[in-house]
Amino acid sequence: MLSFYVHIPYCIKRCGYCDFNTYTPSELQDGATLEIVSNDYIDAVLRELEAAPKDVVPTIFFGGGTPSLLPADDLGRVISAIKARNGLAADCEITLEANPDSVTQEKLVRYLEVGFNRISFGMQSAKPHVLAALDRTHNPANVEKAISMARAAGFKSISVDLIYGTPGESLEDWRETVAAALALDIDHISAYALIVETGTKLAAQIKRGDLTMPNDDLMADMYLLVDQMCEQAGLTWYELSNWSKPGHECRHNIAYWENKNWWGLGPGAHSHIDAKRFWNLKHPTTYKQKLFAGESPIADSEQLTAAQIKDESILLGIRMRDGLATELLEPHQMQVLANYRDNGFVQLHDDRVLLTPTGRLIADRIVREITI
Repeated sequence: MLSFYVHIPYCIKRCGYCDFNTYTPSELQDGATLEIVSNDYIDAVLRELEAAPKDVVPTIFFGGGTPSLLPADDLGRVISAIKARNGLAADCEITLEANPDSVTQEKLVRYLEVGFNRISFGMQSAKPHVLAALDRTHNPANVEKAISMARAAGFKSISVDLIYGTPGESLEDWRETVAAALALDIDHISAYALIVETGTKLAAQIKRGDLTMPNDDLMADMYLLVDQMCEQAGLTWYELSNWSKPGHECRHNIAYWENKNWWGLGPGAHSHIDAKRFWNLKHPTTYKQKLFAGESPIADSEQLTAAQIKDESILLGIRMRDGLATELLEPHQMQVLANYRDNGFVQLHDDRVLLTPTGRLIADRIVREITI
């Protein structure tokens, strides 16, 4: 089996917190519009596809950037090419990331027609002042409208992404955001703690003192609150930052966490094939030039050692609801975890290690201690 990630590196505007490999029309060297860029870009992606293994495909995920800026027919060309070349599993999950402002009823119907069956909207917050701090462009009311249109079009699985810990966001602001999200007709929520990346507009605002980050206690309270509210609404956590109704887990992301094989198409996209990781050149223009010249767009690669593979299995496995298999652990690692069990952070069963809600707050620390 081989999953595909397809990177669409274009946005109308760069959000203040964003450090992703994405470009606005004005940032592109040739100043081209998205309409001009799109067809040419998909041609390059299809060239790269020719280098991938031909295993059957269980999941495809279009991320970005803002994939929903591109016409459905352009994205559909990629789905059709993967289907013709590799074949899709009978229940293949095909996800589109979308900005609520960038979809119409007609576009959503067409996305379904070209093969998408799951959609994830960037909601981030229901509070205008939080969205302003994040430099997000969408109107909060458009989220509900977009989700209603997606349901009407026929999408069977709908997710929203939320961000907590934005400067100026209170616990009550966050409660209102989560409540607003859970009131929508959705099946899945991803909630991520805001990370301030060096070089972003948000980092500069914090450095100048214009904005102040919330403290760790508030961030912990925010995580525990979203977990409690989701569970009460019938969305169960299955990975540190993700909750879903039964059967609506994001199988593409689970493939990452289970260290399955995937191929990332597009500039800056990462791939993992049989313990080898590699990643593409970052700029779309350079990426396209390489492919149209008949050359590989791969920038660099690394072969994972047995020790690295084991550590990554621990790092990723402990994040999951099913927990970590104890067979992966040495006696000294089990001893470290026994101390965390005594303090209420983990549960130790015969064959699994499971994080408690408070344990999830310090998952990275626990992993560091058992993999050093």
